[in-house]
Parts: sequence; C-alpha cells; structure tokens
Amino acid sequence: MSFAPATPLSQLAADLDAGRSTSRALVETALARIAAEGGNGGNAFISVDGERALREADAQDALRRAGVKLSPLAGLPVSIKDLFDVAGERTRAGSQVLDDVAPASADATAVARLRRAGAVPLGRTNMSEFAFSGLGVNPWYGTPRSPWADGKNGEARVAGGSSSGAAMSVAFGMAAAGLGSDTGGSLRIPAAFCGLTGFKPTASRVPANGAFPLSTTLDSMGAIAPSVACCALVDRVIAGLPVDGDAARLRPAAPAGLRVAVLTNYVTEGMDARVGETWEAVLGRLSRAGVHLTLLQLPLLDTLPSINRFGFSPIEAYATHRRRLPSHAERYDPRVLARIRLGETALAADYIDLIAARAAAIAQARAALDGFDAFLMPTVPIVPPAIAALEADTAHFAATNALVLRNPSVVNFLDGCAASLPCAPRGAAPVGLTVAGLANADAHVLRVAAAIEAVLQKA
Repeated sequence: MSFAPATPLSQLAADLDAGRSTSRALVETALARIAAEGGNGGNAFISVDGERALREADAQDALRRAGVKLSPLAGLPVSIKDLFDVAGERTRAGSQVLDDVAPASADATAVARLRRAGAVPLGRTNMSEFAFSGLGVNPWYGTPRSPWADGKNGEARVAGGSSSGAAMSVAFGMAAAGLGSDTGGSLRIPAAFCGLTGFKPTASRVPANGAFPLSTTLDSMGAIAPSVACCALVDRVIAGLPVDGDAARLRPAAPAGLRVAVLTNYVTEGMDARVGETWEAVLGRLSRAGVHLTLLQLPLLDTLPSINRFGFSPIEAYATHRRRLPSHAERYDPRVLARIRLGETALAADYIDLIAARAAAIAQARAALDGFDAFLMPTVPIVPPAIAALEADTAHFAATNALVLRNPSVVNFLDGCAASLPCAPRGAAPVGLTVAGLANADAHVLRVAAAIEAVLQKA
C-alpha cells in the first residue's frame, strides 16, 4: 500500500501495525516519486541513498514481524536537511563550498535519534545555501517549488526556505516528514508556502550537535509534517523524550476559554490581499469557537529593525565562514555572501549590545504576554512568490527575503517556540497561521496549536 502526500504519521503507523502496508512499500513509493521528478524529486533532494533506505526499511519490517516496534515512527520514510551530518556522507549545507569536506564520522544527534526510533532516512534535502535565506532559491542544486501554482499563469512558486527541500519532499509525498532547522523561520516559512505544518521548538530543546550552524544563538531543530500531532511526535523523538505511553500523547486544549493574544503591529504590515482575507476569516472562526482573542500591540516589535542592525545570523555566520572566505568567496551564492559579510564589520561591542537588547526584549515580551496561552500572527505576509522573478532580480530577491523572514524571526529573537498551521481554504493560495509562545512553553503551544488546527479543519 502506498501513501498519499501529507498522510498523517499516525495513519501510516496504523497501516503498518495492521499489516496493510510495509516499510519497504512506503519507501519504494517515496523513491518512485523522487525518481519521477528527475531523480532528485524536482530539486527537493541533493542526494538520495535508496539502497540504504530499502535495507533499513527491510530491517524495520523484520523487527515488526518479530513483535518489535521501536516507536510510532518505526518504518516511516523521512527526509534529512543537507545541513545535518549523516555518517559516511558529506554535509554540504546546500553549497559547493564544502565539496571537499570529509564525510561525517557519525550522525547528527537529531538524525541518530530518528534512526533509533526506527525512522528510515531517504536522503539529503535541498536548502538555501548555508540556510541563509527564507526563500529556498539555490543556484547550485535548483530551487524546490511549492505544490501551489498561481492559476492565472501557472508560474512555479518557491517552496520557502531555508528548509525548502524538506517541505517539498512532504508536500509531494516523497517523505512522511522532513527534518529541518529554523533560525528565522526556516521551518515555518516553507510549511506556510507548501500548505503544511512546521514546528520550531525552543532552541535549547533539541541538541544542534552535528548540524552545520548558521547562528549558534538562534538555530533550532524541528520538523515539517502534515499536522501538529505529526510535528509533536518528531519533536519528542529528536528532543530525546518518551514517545510511548499516556504521558507522551498530545492532548489538544479545549478551544473555548483559551486566551490568545493577536499581534497587531509590525507583523501585519504589508500583507497582500489574499493573506489579509484569510487572516481575518481565521480570527472570526476562532472567536466563534470560543477562543478569547485580545488584540495586542507590542511596541518592542517596532524596535527590532534597529536592534538587529547587524543581527546574530550575520555576525555568527561570519565567524563560521571567515577562514574560508579568502580562498572560496567566488564559490558562494553572491546573495548569501553579501549577508555573511554584513557580520564582518560588527564590533565585539555591537555583539554585546545585541545580547543585552535581546534579553531586555524577552523580558518585555514575557511581561506583556503574561496570562495568555499563546500569541498569533500571520506566518508570512505574502503568498509564495514566483521563482523566475526572484532569480532574475537581486533587488526583488533581497526585499522579498526580508519580508518573508520578518514575522517568524520575531519568535527566534524572543527565544520562543512556534507552530505554523495551514489556514487557507482548500485550493486557495497557501497561508500559514503562527501559534507561538516563549521559551520552554513547547508542550503547551503544541496543545494550543492542535486545538486551533481542529477549529480550522471543521467544515
């Protein structure tokens, strides 16, 4: 039995448990879909190891026949973003700069935990070079696309970045879930642009060992998957938490009575008409379901552009790349190189000031959001832009990239956690709704997100 794109993980697991399917069948279906899109899943993958995946699938089937099920993820095919180490493979982080690095000697912690849970990695997914863009455009390996194309002209649209291939792999049924990272929206933007769910945990929740860094301060490891429950399951696995038993079950909160803040400044600027209409409709549905919505202006948000004059990502990325730049600068995507070089002129004093400003902003946010179960905002204020226009115009690329990163990066700067849920009507342009909280509120945010998801899915 094969699986449809974006089938819930629980359904796939139930089919395996009941003998209606096998891990080999799921992996074969995924590999066939990848092959049908040119052998790399239509730019979703940088490399695929089908033989290894089939061996691991057979091993999971054998364990299941012997009565052993390692976890609810056992036997399910997953994709791995190219910045995670996989033993025996080169980690290129979507670039050609690292072509000469030695193969990894061990799996990244998140990958190792997925394997121990019985998940079957299929291959390495495409991404923005060094994870330094929210659009997913990649000049070296091609640009993954959203499953949505504007009906007016059928133009291919970006999948979003930086975890672009992860989102495309799930949206097109090439993987059951995708492992990715999020520094300023890199899980939530592609989830929003591909009609999927993405969860960015608190940065400290999942170890970053074995993941090529963009910003050691902001990087978070998480999943893109069909639903909140799917993301919650992968999150528990890669966070090293129990996934079996009553305590591990995701229990959605009751919508009626939830107290939710709706951010009204900064994150709502520049919304296109389709996102704006969907946003207003979603708020209306939540209110009718009994969710107490409070419009909240957070003045600190308007100060973020000046606070992030340099930003953690450019400063910390420059620290990572500075030794390679003299000999390899011409091998970088010029758009990425320009962002890395922003950190070159930052002083130690600028970095210290940035750390202090962040701490103050977190304190202000904690005070303003006290008593709320979560806060909401549009994940991205626009629908997926056309690939061709972004590739042709550097200025358009830069402005669009800044716009799509603006909202989700708020959560990273505040050291929060957030889920992006698809909220547009079926067949319409994809729009994401962010359900967020501050540090270490992951379990509660997932419960609230599951409650809101249930409201949105009602006819």
